[in-house]
Amino acid sequence: MSAYSRFSDTELTSLLKVKDRAAYTEIYRRYTGVLYSHAFSKLQDREEAKDAVQEMFVALWLKCESISINTTLSGYLYGAVRNRILNIISHKQVESNYIVSLQGFAGKFESITDHRVREKDLEVLIEKEIACLPSKMRQVFELSRKANLSHKQIATQLDLSEKTVKNQVNNALKVLKLKLGSLMFLSL
Repeated sequence: MSAYSRFSDTELTSLLKVKDRAAYTEIYRRYTGVLYSHAFSKLQDREEAKDAVQEMFVALWLKCESISINTTLSGYLYGAVRNRILNIISHKQVESNYIVSLQGFAGKFESITDHRVREKDLEVLIEKEIACLPSKMRQVFELSRKANLSHKQIATQLDLSEKTVKNQVNNALKVLKLKLGSLMFLSL
């Protein structure tokens, strides 16, 4: 049992502001479980809940010297996790709307043959753009999208952190969306 476990949240916050690692560790130990439970209850996805909590704690450490907590530490942490949850939900809504809009657009084609030809052409374009990704990013992306491995499985297989895997997949998607967005309209 650490001596820090006897400190109040106010004392831990003061120590955190001077980059006291033990205080940060105690805050993490004290709150990670309840924050994860809260995130999971809202997101219903274990990986997203873990990511939301981990990202909040990383931000807490990176900004600890300039942090301004105008409420209780627990209130601040819940608020920070809530904001991350809202960002995730908002991002999911944008993705969902994008998929629905693409499905609606694809549904307007009357000719099944024409649709299939365009689909094949698009698949070739997508594969070509995937092949142009940097090798590690391409490997992570293909394991995620083609082999349907989780971020954790990919991280274990490639000896990377889950955060690195997530970042590589997100970066690959951004690159592909940028490149394929214009290609899709040109192919139509």
